[in-house]
Amino acid sequence: MTTRYQTPTRTARAANTAVRWLAELGISISGTRVLRVRGRKTGKLRPVVVNLLTVDGVDYVVSPRGDTQWARNVRAAGVVDVGPRWRSENATVSELADDAKPKVLSRYLAKWYWQVKGYVGGLTPQSGYDELRAAASSIPVFALGKADC
Repeated sequence: MTTRYQTPTRTARAANTAVRWLAELGISISGTRVLRVRGRKTGKLRPVVVNLLTVDGVDYVVSPRGDTQWARNVRAAGVVDVGPRWRSENATVSELADDAKPKVLSRYLAKWYWQVKGYVGGLTPQSGYDELRAAASSIPVFALGKADC
């Protein structure tokens, strides 16, 4: 995987905090959900707001900014909580292989390009398979499954 991380601006961090707060209350803005994952070092639950994408009955989360802290935590933990605190569900996670990412990235960009256009490495909703595949190694994509908890 190509390591890429685009740091959010102060404005983006403030907006993410506000949207995460709403998502914690169960108010989704264009498909946002709260994802909570245990930190690799502290073991504390770390909340982050994500766009939950469903393709062919499978839920996916994408890290458009690249190899973020939450993406690294998800990789290490293998399980996350998704949803508001009072109604969260456990989910297992598995990272997609680069060859499987273009289909999901295409759908993701079609739905949320307006929101993520500044940090998806020049991709657009019109990007072809070859462009999506070339960028796939720098954009973590995770499939969510039912946890046996």
